[in-house]
Amino acid sequence: MHLKIDLLRHGESELSHTLRGSLDDALTAKGWQQMLSSIDQSQTLPQQWDVVFSSPLQRCSMFAEHCVKERDIPLILDKNLQEMHFGDWEGQSIQQLYEQFPETLADFWQKPTQTTLPNAETMHQFHLRVSTAMSNIQQQMQLNGWQSALMVTHGGVIKLLKCMVLRQPLDDVLKMSAELGQLNSFHWDAATQMLALRELI
Repeated sequence: MHLKIDLLRHGESELSHTLRGSLDDALTAKGWQQMLSSIDQSQTLPQQWDVVFSSPLQRCSMFAEHCVKERDIPLILDKNLQEMHFGDWEGQSIQQLYEQFPETLADFWQKPTQTTLPNAETMHQFHLRVSTAMSNIQQQMQLNGWQSALMVTHGGVIKLLKCMVLRQPLDDVLKMSAELGQLNSFHWDAATQMLALRELI
């Protein structure tokens, strides 16, 4: 049994260009359009997903609610699909952080497993949380007979899943791509218990 999971990153939001992490900022009009365009332009999506999973943060959940209303399918909010929590650095711009903490930020980009930001979630905690979310999603899909799902989530979650799927070291997670409003497709093979990229869109 193969389960199809399409991951949609939220579009531009009010605090884009900051480490917004757990902050609950809203989508801009441009951000909403980025997400609509990704879905409209894709030629490989199913006609209708069976379910939508989403981060509860509004930059994801508002669009997820739009998707389920159009299709009359279930919406499941999962806090484990939220972005990584950046602690004291939440809401600060990357430029500000480079100016104030250049060495710490550089270390975090290069070796995130070995660098914990002040009062932030560690990369290993984040990895465990997202892995738990994916396990729960797979179980729910199998139990309910759902074969195709949309997941509306954040850049960090998508980068982490790509890193896992491509079997790259966890320190390479921030080198993965996950553009605003971008859609990526995965499949999960129940026989091998493996998640793999289907196609990058």
